[in-house]
Amino acid sequence: MKAVIYARYSCDNQREESIEGQLRECRDFAAKKDMTVVGTYIDRAMSAKTDNRPEFQRMIAESGKNMFDTVIVWKLDRFARNRYDSARYKMLLRKNGVKVVSATEVISEGAEGIILESVLEGYAEYYSAELSEKVIRGMTENALKKQYNGGNVPTGYYIDEQKHYQIDKLVAPFIREAFQMYINNRPIKDIVAYLNENHVTTCKNKPFTKTSVSAMLQVRKYMGEYRYRDVVFEDGIPAIITKEMFNMAQQRLEKNRYAPACMKADTTYLLTTKLVCGHCGAFMVGESGTGRENKKYHYYKCVSAKKKKGCPKRTIRKEFIENLVVDSVVRNLFNPDTIDRISDAVMAEQDKESTVIPLLERELAETEKTLNNVMAAIEQGIITDTTKRRMKELEAKKSEIETKIIREEIKERRLTKEQIVAWLTRLTELDLADEGNKLRIIETYVNSVYAYDDKIVVNFNCREEPETVPLPLKIVTDVSDLLTVGEPLVFTRETACRAASRDFNFIGF
Repeated sequence: MKAVIYARYSCDNQREESIEGQLRECRDFAAKKDMTVVGTYIDRAMSAKTDNRPEFQRMIAESGKNMFDTVIVWKLDRFARNRYDSARYKMLLRKNGVKVVSATEVISEGAEGIILESVLEGYAEYYSAELSEKVIRGMTENALKKQYNGGNVPTGYYIDEQKHYQIDKLVAPFIREAFQMYINNRPIKDIVAYLNENHVTTCKNKPFTKTSVSAMLQVRKYMGEYRYRDVVFEDGIPAIITKEMFNMAQQRLEKNRYAPACMKADTTYLLTTKLVCGHCGAFMVGESGTGRENKKYHYYKCVSAKKKKGCPKRTIRKEFIENLVVDSVVRNLFNPDTIDRISDAVMAEQDKESTVIPLLERELAETEKTLNNVMAAIEQGIITDTTKRRMKELEAKKSEIETKIIREEIKERRLTKEQIVAWLTRLTELDLADEGNKLRIIETYVNSVYAYDDKIVVNFNCREEPETVPLPLKIVTDVSDLLTVGEPLVFTRETACRAASRDFNFIGF
């Protein structure tokens, strides 16, 4: 019989050794029952009160592939602590020809075994519910005393011997200043720099980042609020900042949540490391400039031209070139035939990468052929000690190879063609007005883009033929157009004279 082991522990407070102990006892059980263990599924810090466990769900899904016929658990409560989940998933496994056995609980195969298994599952659910009630009751008592109830202690506090929050007088002033900086419209990156320069660390003793500062600004304990479930004390712990400061910070956070660009210092240039100058072969990098009306413009510039090494390539407007490249991808690759071809290529690549399984399958076929020859000899009456021994050796070898194949299949987790097609199709449905979606498309499909003054050449990741896109000429009739275009330009004589007669900042040209 081929078996897999499912092991689990509930929370971070338990140690990795508990998993090792479960695996050891399960393997000993498998050896006594003459089972071959072909794989393991392990969920760490996952409660069995829910079925939302990644490895558990993977095991259920792969049970239908005939790779194993038994699931070994240390105890039944490792599988589930919920009678509904236990019955539901055991039924699914039974449909796939797989049964669940306990390595440490003796359960017979008859009617008595069914009753015993039900009792064990019911007790596991009862124990889990009772333990949860006890924990909540104990933590509620702590909350009523305004005591620490576990979890991360916010930067600026420490827990005293009586398990109460106390202000860290060395760190709290920096937290107060961080809130004040944010209220005064300072960008979060400045707050990150301020805290890190003063060696203030997060509650996990790590340097601050934009994400951790944003999370810190939402910690209600800083204004003195103690909260656990339904227990709330407005002034339950010492406050580092006033309630007015906290509320002002929340107002700015709410505003920035609907206008996230306000928090960004830099613009994302989507073609970075992909856009190449067609004249000299150097990369084109993002730059920006400001016009007469204080409006900011973004464009790409050749590195050689930027360093004044003689390259004549003019700059090109960011939005113009990025939209042009995305349009090229949509035009060439967003169709069913291309998606099907890309999917076939990915499947072929997966086959190419898997060198172990084809070799094992060939070895298995040769072993089965030899085994059939020995069986044919036995059927013809050629029965000797040598043929018997050879047959046993071949059967053992066949079983060993089949086990290796199953282990490799469990380890590999291949994508199906349907999964690949579904993912590529989802890319075609993205909102192309969103910068993040444009970046996903460019990163997935575009290998490089060569920019010339009159055309661009787009090289794709999934096909050999590039696309040449001619750049339209734009006739400039107003000097202000110089600030807003990135296309090749044709000047009228009148426009050129007006531009030459003014002290004009030729941004990007």
